[in-house]
Amino acid sequence: MGMMRSIGAEKYDRQYNDMYLLKRIIAYFSPFRRQVSIIVVLVIAFAIIGALFPIIISWGVGALENHEPDSTLILILAALLVNAVLDFFVFWARRRLTGRLVAAVISQLRKDAFEAAVNRDLAFYDENKSGKIVSRITNDTQELNQIIVISLDIISQVFEFVLLFFILLNIEWRLTLILLCVMPVVFFVTGIFRRFARIATRQGSRAMAAVNDNIQESVSGISVAKNFRQEQMIYREFDSINRDSYRINLRRGFVLAMVFPALNALSGIAIAMIVYVGAQFVLVGTITISAWYLFVQSIDRFWFPFINLSAFWSQLQQGFSAVERIFALVDAENTVQQVDNQPAPRLTGKIEFRDVVFEYKTGERVLDKFALTIKPGESIAFVGHTGAGKSTIAKLIERFYEFQGGDLLIDGLDIRSFDIHQYRSQLGVVPQQPFLFSGTVMENMRYARPDASDAEIDEVARSIGGGEWLETMPDGLNTEVGERGARLSMGQRQLVSLLRVLVQRPAIFILDEATASIDPFTEMQIQQALDMILSRSTSILIAHRLSTVRSADRIVVLQKGKIIEQGSHEQLIEQGGHYAELYNTYFRHQSLSYVENAHELFAEESSGD
Repeated sequence: MGMMRSIGAEKYDRQYNDMYLLKRIIAYFSPFRRQVSIIVVLVIAFAIIGALFPIIISWGVGALENHEPDSTLILILAALLVNAVLDFFVFWARRRLTGRLVAAVISQLRKDAFEAAVNRDLAFYDENKSGKIVSRITNDTQELNQIIVISLDIISQVFEFVLLFFILLNIEWRLTLILLCVMPVVFFVTGIFRRFARIATRQGSRAMAAVNDNIQESVSGISVAKNFRQEQMIYREFDSINRDSYRINLRRGFVLAMVFPALNALSGIAIAMIVYVGAQFVLVGTITISAWYLFVQSIDRFWFPFINLSAFWSQLQQGFSAVERIFALVDAENTVQQVDNQPAPRLTGKIEFRDVVFEYKTGERVLDKFALTIKPGESIAFVGHTGAGKSTIAKLIERFYEFQGGDLLIDGLDIRSFDIHQYRSQLGVVPQQPFLFSGTVMENMRYARPDASDAEIDEVARSIGGGEWLETMPDGLNTEVGERGARLSMGQRQLVSLLRVLVQRPAIFILDEATASIDPFTEMQIQQALDMILSRSTSILIAHRLSTVRSADRIVVLQKGKIIEQGSHEQLIEQGGHYAELYNTYFRHQSLSYVENAHELFAEESSGD
């Protein structure tokens, strides 16, 4: 049964008020002051052009009322035509410039969001789904486009409202007052919809993130689903999440659907009042027919910015909710905090744990006053059952997690005092599931040292078994590894990962050895590469193979976060303790299997000769 994905808020989510969000969005436009100034001019020009339409039409009504000559009517029609042409071109220019500006701002916002995601520590990803984070970087950043386009339209309409207000006030203040009387009701209705829209749109964004997360995880694990014939299960899980998203978006749509009828009713009341009262003023001669017509024509334009603001409040709130989610990601704090930013010199690799206390969750202690000193150039193999703390020690050295007590020193300096990027650049890490990026074998080997030449890569590749392993690749170093290295075997992936470390030449090497079976030929290549790395760096080995354990200078046996034995393979076997038990139940069988496979391989090579 699939695990249901939550549509609720993430732990790092925050709520910002609209004014703060607006100020922060505006800050992204500060590098584009010239473009913003041009757009502002175009917005004002568009507002003036819009306000001129009812005014020019009222002139035409006045000309007909006063029996003006045809030449006057032609001039008014020409003015209306020119105004319409200007309206088109100003609108086009504004939209074009706005599109370019918004694209640049979204690009920068997306960069900031991606940088924030990259800089979050592993503890952050332990608690938060990667698919939801992807949704914030892609979907939510795009919502900003909607905010800006709608906002500019509304700002232009507000300018138009101000112009018409003073014109109408100058013509007949009593009719203008009637229009203004409806304004408090519009603001009240807008406020109600604003509250519900923000809640509905925030839930809608979370629902979409949950859908994206489900799709990403399902597609990534499709091979496992097919192996276990669980296609229907992952479809049902997606269908459930999708239905939740559908229901949430229905609620958001209901809020939007209620806006237009309510505001159109208010607009209808205002039109009826203006038509009736204005007609009375015309009959007694207080205003002209053309002025009355101008009021009737102006009602829609007078109220349109407020109707638009209310009608599109849902979209605006969706945009604000999206931006809120992006800034929450950008502002999320890492648990790993450096106390200083000292440049990391070339490390010798001395590592000291002094009474280190660590727990992933409060109350669940993994290391309790853990103490260990690793000499420069020494290789340490950690062995122990699952949960003993082997990977935790490696991750603390990698500075992926923050320890809660004690000290961790590298070359006698607090690990928290280094520039984190410079420090990590001297770490060579091979995880249990070696990760290769799409591209060639050569590109993956060059990953840690982009400045390495093709000749250097080739030399490192051929230093292992004379490069014989390359013959198993269709195009040698130019072989495409596929997504996540899928075109290579597990052994080949681990070998390329080790060679990547050899190219890097790190001061500290960390290997979380893969547990999958590897053919004897590749295992020999891996062991040779491993021996070369061990001879050049301080090494932390989370060992699963006897050959790797024996390669280490010292074996440290862990149980529940504590060291219970340490020494060489021979010493620990003689002690007959926990390591001897591990060896007899696991390593001995592995050793015999390896010897048998090696004999088989030797026999095949001999027969081939």
